[in-house]
Amino acid sequence: MTGIIFQWHLQTPVKSLWVAFVLSVLLLLLSFLFSVYYHYKLAIINGTAITIIFIALGCLLTWYKDIRHNPAWYGKHYEQGPLLIATLQEPLVEKANSYKALATVTAVESNYKFIPTKGDAIIYFKKDSSLLRLDYGSQIIFSKLLQEIRNAGNPGGFDYKRYSLFQCITHQVYLNQDEFVVLNKKNQSLFAKILFPIRRKVLSILRRNIHGEKEYGLAEALLIGYRDDLDKNLVQSYTNTCVVHIIAISGMHIALVYWVLAFLCKPLKRLKYTKWLIAVIIIAGLWLFSLLAGGQPSVLRSAVMFTCIVLAENLSRKTFTYNTLAFSAFVLLCINPYWLWDVVFQLSYAAVLSILIFFKPIYNWFYIKNQALDFIWKLNAVSIAAQLLTTPFSIYHFHQFPNFFLLTNFIAVPLSSIIVLGEIFLCAVSFIPFMGVLSGKILSWLIWLMNSYIERIEALPYSLWAGMQIGVVQAVLLIFVVAGVGYWLLEKQKTGVWAGIFSLLFFTYLRCISFYQSARQKKIIVYNIPKHQAIDIINGRNYSFIGDSDLLAEDFARNFDINPSRVLHRMEPFDHIQNFSRQENFLQWNRKRILLIDKKLIFDSCAEKIPIDLLIISKNLNSYLSRLSKTFTVKQVIFDGSVPESKIKYWVKDCESFHIPYWNVHEKGAFAMSLN
Repeated sequence: MTGIIFQWHLQTPVKSLWVAFVLSVLLLLLSFLFSVYYHYKLAIINGTAITIIFIALGCLLTWYKDIRHNPAWYGKHYEQGPLLIATLQEPLVEKANSYKALATVTAVESNYKFIPTKGDAIIYFKKDSSLLRLDYGSQIIFSKLLQEIRNAGNPGGFDYKRYSLFQCITHQVYLNQDEFVVLNKKNQSLFAKILFPIRRKVLSILRRNIHGEKEYGLAEALLIGYRDDLDKNLVQSYTNTCVVHIIAISGMHIALVYWVLAFLCKPLKRLKYTKWLIAVIIIAGLWLFSLLAGGQPSVLRSAVMFTCIVLAENLSRKTFTYNTLAFSAFVLLCINPYWLWDVVFQLSYAAVLSILIFFKPIYNWFYIKNQALDFIWKLNAVSIAAQLLTTPFSIYHFHQFPNFFLLTNFIAVPLSSIIVLGEIFLCAVSFIPFMGVLSGKILSWLIWLMNSYIERIEALPYSLWAGMQIGVVQAVLLIFVVAGVGYWLLEKQKTGVWAGIFSLLFFTYLRCISFYQSARQKKIIVYNIPKHQAIDIINGRNYSFIGDSDLLAEDFARNFDINPSRVLHRMEPFDHIQNFSRQENFLQWNRKRILLIDKKLIFDSCAEKIPIDLLIISKNLNSYLSRLSKTFTVKQVIFDGSVPESKIKYWVKDCESFHIPYWNVHEKGAFAMSLN
């Protein structure tokens, strides 16, 4: 992990990495030629060599996994205008106004011949019934210019460009029906050719028997990780109540599949020489389910762990859980080092490690004779244990803490397990109409019950502690606090409590500084939200919003585009900002003058022009800077997300002719200016 992080941030040349790796391996091999005495004396050199080997390995894996370093990457051969051949890697996913598909660019035209290439791109197709013939493996040829994936650039926003790059996706394109041609031959791998029909069959069974949009959307996510039909507001409810891990296929699902397979294989244990046959069946079943579920890091982690357990049982070896957990992480990071930044990967390993460390000590707090009450306490002990190490990660990524996590996990975790087992049973008996209908009705009711419970808990007062903002250093300090106090409680070592107290004091110090800086901030932010006007005027920890009212009602746009900035700046809404005034389209804060033009205005010429510090152009306007220059002296122009690109080019020409600096949020991201 050290090597992966080191390489991503410092980008060390690959030749230097290979030199360090090879020299360390040679040094380690050379040490074995010495006697035992010198081998012991040189232990520090051996340890250093091994450490360098693993760090260099992490660096090399990170370098080679970056698609931009691959000589066959299409970005190295792509120029404006040539033909491209792309192969769809998945069936079309329906969006509000288009169809979306992940595609691999397999060839680029150069000098009247096609060069084989690698690398993925996202293709959006204009909605049309004829597109239904496109499926996994379909090949299309087109020449439309690819657009590099860019971030919206809003403060605190999600780094979509990095997220896409980690999946080898660097470009995207929108195609109309007449802008591409479908080739006759499909390019399909045998494995995926088998996998996708099974996945489609499972989805059709669930959709046919489970009724209600929320219900079958959640059923698909629970069983095979298909999220395209999930209700966005429902996902937010699960996130706010700390049970979103149920939706993400995780160790719980793999454990259930393992239990079902082990139960079905029990009759084989009576036969001789079937020990390895049972192992093959269980491992094959686990990995088939993992791939059907989309191969997410959490499910692959569990698949690797259970594979190790099954193999150890057949080799009559006792497994050490911490080693198995570490080995699974090592394997996954060798497959894809960029999974280290995956939220699911981080939360999954933090939760399992936290349960392994803290479950037994927490469970031993109380001794309960009654089995039912003991089971209830055991469930709560697991939830408390998992929460200890996952809290720093969840606060860092989601900026919130669910206060009623015990209530939600107590019901949702066992109920979701029953639902998953029920879905497996439904798929097994779906060929019997009566059993399929009955199972579907029961599952629909159980899912409705779980959704309703989660939504009711979310609606309770003080159910969520939101707006929490911490940086990487603060998150690490919180982990040290938990680790230090835990070490003190478990091992009775004072070193742990002192480390925990020091980390907590340093964490508090950093928090005080950040709050002090937030209280003194004065700025304006023009957000980059396509087709929308959105501006925040910030004074200390208060803000006043200017923009489209529908953004306040649309949860997804608000949570994704605007709220991250408000959490980052620690802001609360406030109607009246001190020293700020607005008269129609004129905004003034202290000595700063801002002119917002979002409708057609007529200004008279004047002998003494009015100085304007900031001119914000919004909406679809036909007015031009040449007319405004007769009345105002403009220092800088901003084009917000609601201005069409076709209109911006005319405004840009005016800005260049008048030598006025301009900022286009479509290209550069959100604009922020200090008003101190």
